[in-house]
Amino acid sequence: MTLKIITDSACDLPKDLIEEYDIDVLPFLVYIDNEEFRDGENITTRQVYDAIHAGKIPTTGQVPIDAITGALKRYADQGRQCLYLSFSSKLSGTYNTVRLVAQEMRKSFKDFQLTVVDTLSGSLGQGLITLEAAQMAKAGADPAAIIERAQKRSINNVEHIFSVDDLGYLYRGGRVSYASAFLGGLLQVKPILHVQDGLMIPFQKVRGKKMAIKRIVELVKERSLGNADQIIGITHADDASVAEQLKSLLRDTLGYQKFIVNLIGSVLACHIGIGGVAVFVVNSQTHEAKLEPALAGR
Repeated sequence: MTLKIITDSACDLPKDLIEEYDIDVLPFLVYIDNEEFRDGENITTRQVYDAIHAGKIPTTGQVPIDAITGALKRYADQGRQCLYLSFSSKLSGTYNTVRLVAQEMRKSFKDFQLTVVDTLSGSLGQGLITLEAAQMAKAGADPAAIIERAQKRSINNVEHIFSVDDLGYLYRGGRVSYASAFLGGLLQVKPILHVQDGLMIPFQKVRGKKMAIKRIVELVKERSLGNADQIIGITHADDASVAEQLKSLLRDTLGYQKFIVNLIGSVLACHIGIGGVAVFVVNSQTHEAKLEPALAGR
């Protein structure tokens, strides 16, 4: 049997790719008006954005233990070897919870083989690592090679470059000060952020969305492999037009042809609000994997 790839709903992979590569995606919890939901099971990303548009402030909780236990027991019963690729441990406790559950599982299933990898990523950064592992598994690659590849990818090998519209969400999350959020809103300042060692870090400010998009493209040029065949991930916080604009610029100015474009999922939407946009790309720290060309034009 092939290596089973498991991840969580912070990965933001489109549903068609999840189904095509048989990826098991465990749900984060979402809370709206004190009501609990399971991301992707009894609430959609669209419903989360609708709640934000309505002035509500959704919050999230890590993947529940029963969801983790249920999935791992199912694969242990089947004798499947598994690889769990988690949302960054710096942003969620899910990675550690999965490891603890796995330790308990091995008391009953002594031969159960599970590797848990902290991707130190989120959204399509996590998604690209997961997709590559799933593609390798489907192609029949050796499980050890898949695990090694995922571990290498997770060490600052996938760039997350993004900007947000509403600094108030970053203020509530402790990413910027109240003064920065207040003045930034007045002056139309857009922060550029990236992920370093699993943490979201603001590192530059520009004026206006057009300048933010331009700067993101410049950073992709500086940090990516420069290989037109590599896949570029783009996510947006309910602003499809800015995602399309960014995709067009990356295609026209840098020659990229293969894209995965999706909404920023519920987990991160709750923390950045409406209007953000992000690019995810494998950087030059290791050689680019040959992901399937069928992704062109997504």
